[in-house]
Amino acid sequence: MVLRTERDKETGVALLTLDRPDRHNAIDLATAAELAAAWRAFRYDEEVRAVVVTGAGGRAFCTGIDRGVEVPQPPSPYTIDDPLIAIGPKANDLWKPVIAAVEGMACGGAFYLLGESEFVIASEEATFFDPHTTYGMVSAYEAISMAQRMPFGEVARMSLMGTAERLTARRAYETGLVSEVTAAGGAVAAALRAAEVIASYPTGAVQGTVRAVWSAKEAARAQALAHAPHLIGLGNLPPERQAELFEGRGRGAGGAGFRLR
Repeated sequence: MVLRTERDKETGVALLTLDRPDRHNAIDLATAAELAAAWRAFRYDEEVRAVVVTGAGGRAFCTGIDRGVEVPQPPSPYTIDDPLIAIGPKANDLWKPVIAAVEGMACGGAFYLLGESEFVIASEEATFFDPHTTYGMVSAYEAISMAQRMPFGEVARMSLMGTAERLTARRAYETGLVSEVTAAGGAVAAALRAAEVIASYPTGAVQGTVRAVWSAKEAARAQALAHAPHLIGLGNLPPERQAELFEGRGRGAGGAGFRLR
């Protein structure tokens, strides 16, 4: 198991932790399956009324897909199998409130989780970036998720600058990605406090409010997501070329260093 689930029956809050710190909590196929199963299980668990999701180790919340994973693709040019498409709570029809607690790096596929959380709390040492373009990949699902939270120009800059820039927690707060910045190591505790307050309210009213907030943007989001597979299929470099760029990240300008903003 690469997920840890802790439930507090008194508060009604569950803490879901990605537990692959040696891989910066990157998501392989087993982790993706466990995440989907965990969100579905929470739907039926009446003792859980709110969830906090985080990453173990303090160095990273999640760094997206594990680069060691091989994802077989169908031969049809009209379909793409994305192993991360169902790792978020909304993709699994969970409408109990979810709060993301970010310590360290959050990048790439981490935005599938951040984008489907109600709000994000980050420690002052957290950083956010999207490496897709650096390695010859289209940022589609990730950029669409962030476009629901951040101003257009900020999403475009983060998505296009790749590994050359990292968004600090303070800047993420200023742009609306993060709702609260804590001292180092304090994100989970702050998220649990907020979750406990929410879980103490009548669950029907809470879940109805979650649905109402999401319905305000769901039409535009669904329309944008419908285009994502085609954009990825057209714009991604072949996997072997992506691998070359990734392996050379320490030698190129984009991988040798980065600028915080």
